Amino acid sequence: MNKKVAMISSVVVICAIAILFLGCPPPVVRTRPPEPRVEYYGTPPYPDAVWRPGYWAYRGGGWVWTPGHWARPPRPYAHWVPGHWEPRGGGWFWIDGHWEYR
Repeated sequence: MNKKVAMISSVVVICAIAILFLGCPPPVVRTRPPEPRVEYYGTPPYPDAVWRPGYWAYRGGGWVWTPGHWARPPRPYAHWVPGHWEPRGGGWFWIDGHWEYR
């Protein structure tokens, strides 16, 4: 009995480590995202503020607009590359936005 429990525990731990390191496959959304909304963001609230534009997120079986916001760059000369939906595998796949350094 103890060998069986140890074996099952080992398999569970190995699977958990594999999921942690490999991650889950990204979800593919079958419906095309709506066109981005036009956002009016005004003047920056502080000198080094960078506008991070809004985007459509797919949640609970439908599209939800996530509004843009001002952000402080993590380092000098950082440039925000917005996220976007990319056609892939018969659907749409989300590519996260990220900071690039020049």
